[in-house]
Amino acid sequence: MSDAATVAPPRSGAASYPVLGAASLCHFLNDMMQALLPAVYPILQGNFSLSFAQVGFLTFVYQVTASLLQPFIGAYTDRRPLPYSLPFGMASSMLGLLTLAYAPSYQVLLAGAVLLGIGSSIFHPETSRIARLASGGSHGMAQSLFQVGGNFGSAVGPLAAAFIVLPRGQQGLAWFALVALAGMIVLSALGRWYQVNGHARRPAKPPARHALLSRGKVAMAMSVLIALLFSKYIYLASFTSYYIFFLIEKFGLQTQQAQLCQFVFFGAVAAGTIAGGPIGDRFGRKPVIWASILGVLPFTLLLPHVGLTATIILSGIIGFVIASAFPAIVVYGQDLMPGRVGMVSGLFFGFIFGIGGIGAALLGGLADWKGITFVFDLCSVLPVIGILTVLLPDTREQHG
Repeated sequence: MSDAATVAPPRSGAASYPVLGAASLCHFLNDMMQALLPAVYPILQGNFSLSFAQVGFLTFVYQVTASLLQPFIGAYTDRRPLPYSLPFGMASSMLGLLTLAYAPSYQVLLAGAVLLGIGSSIFHPETSRIARLASGGSHGMAQSLFQVGGNFGSAVGPLAAAFIVLPRGQQGLAWFALVALAGMIVLSALGRWYQVNGHARRPAKPPARHALLSRGKVAMAMSVLIALLFSKYIYLASFTSYYIFFLIEKFGLQTQQAQLCQFVFFGAVAAGTIAGGPIGDRFGRKPVIWASILGVLPFTLLLPHVGLTATIILSGIIGFVIASAFPAIVVYGQDLMPGRVGMVSGLFFGFIFGIGGIGAALLGGLADWKGITFVFDLCSVLPVIGILTVLLPDTREQHG
């Protein structure tokens, strides 16, 4: 078989694993390329004499672009499917990397970040839709396979930066245009498969909210979930954009060594994301949210005050524990509003992109003012917001 377009449509009740594998592979490639941007911040900072605020604004531009466009693109393609938008999105990411590789000024770096954001905003809703089409009815399994690729892509990004970009400098980013080109080929095949199999049929309309909860309780619970995501993703923004700088400043590490330490954190995040869903299935969503957000507090409070080895170990524990909340939060929100699954998913994914970008910009300004260590001290208390989990209604008995 030359590509995924030759894969026969899945039988009723049978998942198309070649298609799911291709979608997961492309998610790996996409998120690895997206993760290169924060991983090469030390290079860009040195080449352009950037302040921490400028570094944060670069993250802000990328993440807000993806945040604002993603729900609109998803809503549009719900009504008018565009199977070949997928390679177009990957092409935007490729142009973004090339722009970043050869940027002569900070303004051009911002343009490259915008192109990366556009690529991400097209990729995620459309490839997630293909995963659902190929699931054979096993939607959770399909989304897990799809998400695994992205998680590991984010983890590998810093390693790719350390061993490929760093030795070559800023222009080393251009090598990843070849990765994007490979992704475009696979996504073109997936677009063909998508076209042949048609658009997903909408199921019979379920109720707009949980049958046993009032509209007010559902609204309150959704507000709590948004607050928990705020805590989680502002904290993660400190690691994504500034952990490398924290390690360099506090322990005197070389950039490549710091990038390897960041890989430990991202790898733990990937593992926690995978584990969070099945653990929630077995023990309930609310206990996972409790343990993930509030339960990580002792570790976050310790991290800014220990030595290098303990910092690396704690970063792995924190990454695993705090990441396990997201699948539980998403499924809990969908359970609250079963008739608005797409809206809930779009709201949560859009919010985390946006709050991550805003958080990175604010933390960058704070780092310029008070220092990078102060940022990690301040962010260490954010998980205390997890106490709001007590306000979430327990829905486990209604849907297993």
